[in-house]
Amino acid sequence: MAHGFTLWFTGLSGAGKSTLAKLAQAELRRRGYRVELLDGDEVRQNLSKGLGFSKEDRDTNIRRIGYVCQLLARNGVIAIAAAISPYRSVREEVRAMHQRFFEVYVKCPLEKLIERDVKGLYKKALAGEIQSFTGISDPYEPPENPELVLETAEETVEQSLGKLLAALERAGLIERSSKLAAANVVTDDAISPHGGGKLVDLFEDERECDALRRYALKLKSIRLNARELSDLEMLACGAFSPLEGFMGEADYVSSRDTMRLSSGLLWPIPITLGIDQNQASEIKIGTDVALTTEQNVPVAILKLREIYKVDRKLEAEAVFGTADLAHPGVAALLATERFCVAGKIIMFSPIPGLPFSKYRLTPAQTRAIFRERGWQKIVAFQTRNPVHRAHEYIQKAALEICDGLLLHPLVGETKSDDVPAAVRIRTYEVLCENYYPKDRVVLAVMPAFMRYAGPKEAVLHAIVRRNYGCTHFIVGRDHAGVGNYYGTYDAQRIFARFAPEEIGITPLMFENTFFCRRCEAMASLKTCPHDDSSRLLLSGSKVREMLRRSEAPPPEYTRPEIAAILIEAMKKSA
Repeated sequence: MAHGFTLWFTGLSGAGKSTLAKLAQAELRRRGYRVELLDGDEVRQNLSKGLGFSKEDRDTNIRRIGYVCQLLARNGVIAIAAAISPYRSVREEVRAMHQRFFEVYVKCPLEKLIERDVKGLYKKALAGEIQSFTGISDPYEPPENPELVLETAEETVEQSLGKLLAALERAGLIERSSKLAAANVVTDDAISPHGGGKLVDLFEDERECDALRRYALKLKSIRLNARELSDLEMLACGAFSPLEGFMGEADYVSSRDTMRLSSGLLWPIPITLGIDQNQASEIKIGTDVALTTEQNVPVAILKLREIYKVDRKLEAEAVFGTADLAHPGVAALLATERFCVAGKIIMFSPIPGLPFSKYRLTPAQTRAIFRERGWQKIVAFQTRNPVHRAHEYIQKAALEICDGLLLHPLVGETKSDDVPAAVRIRTYEVLCENYYPKDRVVLAVMPAFMRYAGPKEAVLHAIVRRNYGCTHFIVGRDHAGVGNYYGTYDAQRIFARFAPEEIGITPLMFENTFFCRRCEAMASLKTCPHDDSSRLLLSGSKVREMLRRSEAPPPEYTRPEIAAILIEAMKKSA
C-alpha cells in the first residue's frame, strides 16, 4: 500500500487555499493516488457544526481536522486540509500526530486580500459586522518553518501548483511525474482517444433502432436547440470522448472550477443540457427521457441519472472570464436553463436535415482514413473563417513536419456576422482542388458550435482533434477569441499549464503571418526582419469592405478564386 501523508494548507481567508487544494486533489488523483480533501468551510458545516470562533473552538476544529487527516494518512490516503488554522501551537500539535506532514503556507498580503475580497467578508469585518475575523480583529500566526511557501499575490495558480508538486516530488512523498502510459495507449492508430480508453460510440445497433424510436414516442421528452444538438452529435460520435452523456454535477463543478473532470482528467469546459424548472419537476431520476430536435423528432434516449441546479453567471465567469452580455458566448450561456440533466445517451437516429453529409466524418471514420493512408503524424487546422493565404502558409508549414492535414472547419452555430459555413466550405474545396496534394489532405467538418471561450476552448478543440485521430493541432494566436476579452497569445500560452501527456496532442504555435513585399514571400514575425511598411496587413473589417464593393483583396492576401466566392456571397446576403 502506498504511504499516505497529510498536505496542510494554512493562510488567511481568500489567499487561495481551497483553490490550490482542489487543484492538487485533481492532479494527485490523476496520477493514481487515493486523495481526500477536508475543506475548512465544509468541515465547519459537518464535523465541527456548533463550534464558534473563540480560540478554544478554533483549536478544537483544527484538532478534529488533524485527527481525521491522521486516520486517512495512516491508511495510505493523501489527506489534504485547507483551513485558516490561525494559531501556530495547535498546528504543531497536529504535526506531532503525523509520521508524514507537509505544511504549505499560502501567503498573500492583507491589503491584497481586502482588495480581492471575493466573498465580501473583509468588508463586513472592517465594518464590524463580523467579530473575531482572522487578520482583522483576530490574529494569524504565520508558520515559522513550513515545508513550502506559496505567494499567491505574485504567482499564477498554475505556478503555485507547479511549485507544490515539485516540492512534494523532492520530498519523496509522490513519485516524479512520468509519461501516463495508461492514458496514451496507442494500438493501430497514431494516437489514443482522450483518456486512453476506447473511442465513445453512442449509436445503437441498427437492428434495435426502430424499436427504440417507437419507445421514445411514449416517453416524456426534452426538445434540444441547435447548440444542444451540436453537443449531442459530438457526444454520440465520440468527439467528446470519454464523455458518454451530458455531465453530472460532480464533473460539471470540477470542469468549471479546475478544468478537469472529477476523475482528474483534463476537460476545460462543462458540457451540460439545461431544462426549465417545470420540466425538472415533471421527470424523475431513474427513468428514460426522449431527446428530440427542435421539430420534435426524437433521436435519442437519455437514461436520467441526475437533475441538478447550476449558477450560469458563476459558470460564465469561470469559463469565459466575464459575465458581460456583450460576449456572445456569455449571452448564449446565460440564456440557458439552470436545471441540468445527466445520464448515458442511446442514440438511435442521426439528427435529420444536417448539411455537409459528404464531409460529416466521425472520429472513427477519420481514424480509418489515416490508418489506410499510413499517416503517423496528422495535423488538424481549426477555423470558423474563410481561408486566406496566411492560413494556407501555416497549413503547408505544418505539413512539412506531418504526414497529413485534417482541414476541420467548425460548422455549428457561430455569431451572426461570421461568414456562413457553406461559404467557408466552398473556399476549402477550392483550396483542396487547386493548391494541395490530394493524397495528403482530408477535408471534414466538426459539428461543434462556437463558444468563443478563447484559451479554454482552444484546449477543448485540441482534445477533440485528438479524438479525431490527430497528433498535432495548430493553435491560433487568438484561437476562439472574440472582441478584447482575451490577450492575443492567451490561447497559446494556456497549453504551458499542462504536461504534454495530459493533452496527448502536440500544439503547434504560429506567429502573425503576412506577405512581405521586401521578402517577396509569406513570412511571420519570427522570420521577417522588415517593418510594417513592407508588410501587407489588412484588418478583417477592411477586407469585408473591399468584398462588399466587389473588390478582390490583393492575391498575396487571398487567392482570386476564393475572393470571387466571397464577393458572390456578399452580393447574395446584401
